[in-house]
Amino acid sequence: MHNTVNALITDNIDLWTSAIKKRNATGRGSNKKIELSGIKKLRELILELAVRGKLVPQDANDEPASVLLERIAEEKAQLIADKTIKKQKALPEISGEEKLFELPQQWAWTRLGLVTNYGTCDKAASQKVEANTWVLELEDVEKSTSKLLKKVRYNEREFKSSKNKFLEGDVIYGKLRPYLDKVIVANESGVCTTEMIPVRAYSGILPEFLRLIMKAPYFIRYANESTHGMNLPRMGTDKARLALIPILPLAEQHRIVAKVDELMLLCDQLEQKTEESLSAHQTLVEVLLATLTDSDSAVPVKESFQTNWQRLAEHFDVLFTTEASIEQLKQTILQLAVMGKLVPQNPNDEPASVLLEKIAKEKAQLIADKKIKKQKPLPAITDEEKPFELPSGWGFERLGNLTSRLGSGSTPRGGQSAYVDKGIIFLRSQNIWNDGLKLDDTAYITDETHDKMVNTHVFPNDVLLNITGASLGRSIIFPEKLVTANVSQHVTIIRLLETSMCKFLHMGIMSPLVQKLVWGRQVGMAIEGLSKKVLEQFEFPVPPLAEQHRIVAKVDELMTLCDQLKAQLNNAQTTQLHLADAVVNNALKTAVG
Repeated sequence: MHNTVNALITDNIDLWTSAIKKRNATGRGSNKKIELSGIKKLRELILELAVRGKLVPQDANDEPASVLLERIAEEKAQLIADKTIKKQKALPEISGEEKLFELPQQWAWTRLGLVTNYGTCDKAASQKVEANTWVLELEDVEKSTSKLLKKVRYNEREFKSSKNKFLEGDVIYGKLRPYLDKVIVANESGVCTTEMIPVRAYSGILPEFLRLIMKAPYFIRYANESTHGMNLPRMGTDKARLALIPILPLAEQHRIVAKVDELMLLCDQLEQKTEESLSAHQTLVEVLLATLTDSDSAVPVKESFQTNWQRLAEHFDVLFTTEASIEQLKQTILQLAVMGKLVPQNPNDEPASVLLEKIAKEKAQLIADKKIKKQKPLPAITDEEKPFELPSGWGFERLGNLTSRLGSGSTPRGGQSAYVDKGIIFLRSQNIWNDGLKLDDTAYITDETHDKMVNTHVFPNDVLLNITGASLGRSIIFPEKLVTANVSQHVTIIRLLETSMCKFLHMGIMSPLVQKLVWGRQVGMAIEGLSKKVLEQFEFPVPPLAEQHRIVAKVDELMTLCDQLKAQLNNAQTTQLHLADAVVNNALKTAVG
């Protein structure tokens, strides 16, 4: 097997580099949005082959592991006799059923607690630590690769609670899930968080090889299955000491560590090239999409735009091959829509100015009929406030002038205690997402509470906008199937006087141009937010009503295309991940054989 490992890597480079998936959570020590799953699987395969004795050839002249284990037992007995270490509770013999896989002839199974000091380490108090002492935290170690990302000294990272001391050559192990694959060998002495534990092996066990064992997939599986605790699950000391590890000749340990280093360097190079390729691809997509939004604004959809769009359309299958590029395409479509560049203008359309006059008259009539309150007139939009030049027939208008209702909901009297198991839906910011309502975490209020909260009622065609916190800017059109609901103070109701504009308004709110306004005009330090006064001042582009409908139809068509591209991408990525799994499983079967 060891003769074909390089071929296994090089013959499947396309597979290792194309098997990619989106991260569910980044975790400490990583800010990447994607995971190069193929290369990750390759790293795991290398480690699995290493600890099975399938990575380098055995040498019959090497001192067998049995002799090494006898020497370790004598060393421990002497240390106990000298009272250097305490005698520990005896560990059970290893049964045949426990052995996970067959080892080479000169190797042997043992328990981690028999050949290391796992669970025994000195503590370091802050007042006894020198300024230049290395202070290691979990966040300093990269997940998966275990690369040391940074080395921080005590004068940069002071602490009050005690830390674990470690010496140069100790293996530092992250015992907290999900960081059980963060394992490094200390290249100098220092102190570390108690979420990490220093492990020191006895004579004849290379720290670098012990690190490989504790990063091997079989060991991580055992650690994951052995954790306890709800908030911060960790592997207990007793479970860790019982863990099975292979022991092998010291000379072979050196050969394996050298081979793993060589192959991991190759993985690093593959990873770097893949990331550079993905970055270059994303830059290319951004530049080409920018040619669309930068096309001449004065006369939309003229030759330069059509040429640029056609150039993109001809290469969709090459350009939009990542989730990031498809998302960028979606954002560009929305931006083109609100700029009037997505569909041609029709000179026969009734101009927006006529539509805006009708809306103003309707609002005046509602005020005269005392159906809505009279508001302070909003200032006219100056040329300096207009974010871009509009096509002929369009106009900018303050959002407040387009609405019969613009304002946030409120909290029912009694707060959460007013919630009931069934009743009228009470929408909060966590329910409002750009792709629709998410009702898996829904609050309800009684009919009586609903009747008392008249100003928080929402109806079909209302546009709902999250106005606080991390969900700021998310919006939906309230669907007809729900008839009515109430909203919290974190959600604003935008009820248009011309209800047929709601789809264009919602689409516009999601566009990068309007989102930039939303985030740029937030107020408050602790919780970002948008007040009614800020919202009603928004300068919103208004096309002729007929063109709004054409734009919405075109956006729907193109978003469907984007969804199809994304579905194809997800299917392709799933296939690549399955292929990578198959190659790994086949390699392990070959190794066992």
